[in-house]
Amino acid sequence: MNFLAHIYLSFDEPQITLGNFFADHIRANKYKHLPDKVQKGILLHRQIDTFTDAHPIARQSSKRLHKNYSHYSQIIVDIFYDHFLAKNWKTYSEVPLNTYVEAFYDLLEDNYEILPLSTQRMMPYMITDNWLYNYANLKGISRVLDGMNRRTKNKSKMNFAILDLEEHYSDFENEFTAFFEELITFSKQKFNSLCKD
Repeated sequence: MNFLAHIYLSFDEPQITLGNFFADHIRANKYKHLPDKVQKGILLHRQIDTFTDAHPIARQSSKRLHKNYSHYSQIIVDIFYDHFLAKNWKTYSEVPLNTYVEAFYDLLEDNYEILPLSTQRMMPYMITDNWLYNYANLKGISRVLDGMNRRTKNKSKMNFAILDLEEHYSDFENEFTAFFEELITFSKQKFNSLCKD
């Protein structure tokens, strides 16, 4: 899953949210210096990713893209799924999306000193361009895909995936909806287990 889903699946626990958000910027076990709940957020993130990568519905979404994007397909699906989460936000949260993401940006700023360097570098762009809120529209997703393509030095051709999203929009949305219900249940169980320890 991508940024918004990992934040949402932290169930409003601030320190878990931080770790779940920036876990991809932490290599192996280089997190032992961080606060305990941040560490648990990193572990939760990794369990969510493992569940997602192995899930038949997420694999079905990825398979639709594999011919054109090869091993980048799952990354693209993660971005698509964040779009559907943002677009259908009212289904999942009573807090308006703009309010929710502003609170998250505040959380980042309040905890800047513990963020990994790569997260610190990314943060101003994320906040200025309001990535999380703009996931809700296709223009925002197109910008994300363009940026990801540039990061791969144009090898991934991910910028063209917006066309695949538009062509198979209802298929991807239906897959997201079915999958995300299962992911919420899984994540809640793992969250509860981690917070007991």
